[in-house]
Amino acid sequence: MPIRHVLLALLVVAIWGFNFVVIKLSVAAMPPLLAASLRFFLAAFPLVFFVKPPKVHWLLVAGFGLAFGFALYAFLNLSLAWGMPAGLASLVLQVQAFFTMALAFVMLGERPSRFQVIGAVIAFAGIGVIAAERLGGASLLPLVMTLLAALSWGLANVLTKRAGKVNALSFTVWGALAAPVPLLALSLLVEGPPAVLAALAGFDWSDAALIAFLAYPATLLGGAIWSWLLGRHPATVVAPFTLLVPITGLLSGYLVLGETITGIEIAGGLLVIAGLVVTLWRARPAEPNVRFD
Repeated sequence: MPIRHVLLALLVVAIWGFNFVVIKLSVAAMPPLLAASLRFFLAAFPLVFFVKPPKVHWLLVAGFGLAFGFALYAFLNLSLAWGMPAGLASLVLQVQAFFTMALAFVMLGERPSRFQVIGAVIAFAGIGVIAAERLGGASLLPLVMTLLAALSWGLANVLTKRAGKVNALSFTVWGALAAPVPLLALSLLVEGPPAVLAALAGFDWSDAALIAFLAYPATLLGGAIWSWLLGRHPATVVAPFTLLVPITGLLSGYLVLGETITGIEIAGGLLVIAGLVVTLWRARPAEPNVRFD
């Protein structure tokens, strides 16, 4: 994997780590499913009028949007609203790398190498160390919801990989189009019309800033780069980078929300980094001379 692709992956890691703090703030300010719906509405509009549809079957685009937009953020936003700490959520969600490997094997026939399996186990051990330190403050239901979010992310990764080398921004924008209406319908059903209308009536600049970050850097920029990387490298190579998201998530939680980082969590973070290094050590090289187009 070329160094410039590694740097792009690390940029996404930094954005997505901070993303958990912003989601936590957004679900405290408004109904969580409504916040997710607004996020993907802004991610799709108005760019959908200016970006051509991706050259791939519409079912793949819709499937990606429903997995990454609707399912992932319905489960994740609800888990955070129901008591899951932002830092812990950033940890638990990274089991998506293992869901991705398993689904890529079943759906795409991608067999992870021995080094990828060993690296994933090491990294997962690091996540387990940190999660064990923090699980005492989380109830079972939010944890299960976060695991379902991880499964949804794994499916989105595999659908992105199956789409191949499509225009990454186009795939992300048009995929985002599939999420707002189902999320809004679920919000009306679960959170109720009075809560939704009250939140929209009281929507202010601070709310807009939160949703704008979630829609543009976290969804469009991060999603487009991620789709581009998945189109050029095996899913088993790209997915493990998200094992670094807990590091930036924990740091963001400490700086913004005042969450503490213990020595055990630092040790677990070092295991995560070691696991990623092992996973990438024998990764297949990327195809040469590809462009972001």
